[in-house]
Amino acid sequence: MITDPIAQLLGSWSEEINAATIIIRIVLSVLLAAIIGCERSSKRHSAGLRTFILVSLASTTAMMLDIYLAGKSGVNFYLISAASVIAIAIISVNSMLFSSRNQIKGLTTSVGLWACGIIGFSLGAGFYTVTLASFAALLCCLSVFPAFEAYLKNRSNHFEVHLELKSSSKLQDFVTTIRRLGLTIDDIESNPAYANSGLSVYTIAISISSEELKKYKTHHEIIEALSTLDYVYHIEEMHG
Repeated sequence: MITDPIAQLLGSWSEEINAATIIIRIVLSVLLAAIIGCERSSKRHSAGLRTFILVSLASTTAMMLDIYLAGKSGVNFYLISAASVIAIAIISVNSMLFSSRNQIKGLTTSVGLWACGIIGFSLGAGFYTVTLASFAALLCCLSVFPAFEAYLKNRSNHFEVHLELKSSSKLQDFVTTIRRLGLTIDDIESNPAYANSGLSVYTIAISISSEELKKYKTHHEIIEALSTLDYVYHIEEMHG
């Protein structure tokens, strides 16, 4: 039988469902989820502090309830936890939004909710070591890795831009300029969301083909240069 290291240090009582462990698991569930929720709220994501706490608390409670009922009935099928996983998946999907710029927003928060729910199940089952290790990894992924990810994306040879032109007749001029700079257009898609705005709006996939650009220019610098074109109303990089 596998024993949780932290539970082993605390004693056998910590592996059982009793008044003390119920309180400890619920408090830990709320505390850990609150830390993750604060991180998301600080970046103005739709699913913030309360959402993460509720998902984690529900998962922890569902797992403890399943363990209790399994001990009473002898049936080792965790029905409540299984239903909770489906519910969390639905909530996570519904937290994603599609913007007018054809961008998926809230994907990281959506997956974070799901992961927080799974950590709640782990805590509810009494796997304290797995819970704390997974919590640390999740917090690191949400708060530390974005800066590194942004650096890698800014240095990659492929990126997408949201482009607003003052006139559709200027698209050919933009394409010509792009090619002269040593860039390749992989795909151009007109954005119908701006049909009545008076602007010609496109989503453009670009690859950096020039060796010089690959070495010395970031996406930000390339976009900044393109924004100086007099027929460009607005241009920005799109992030998933």
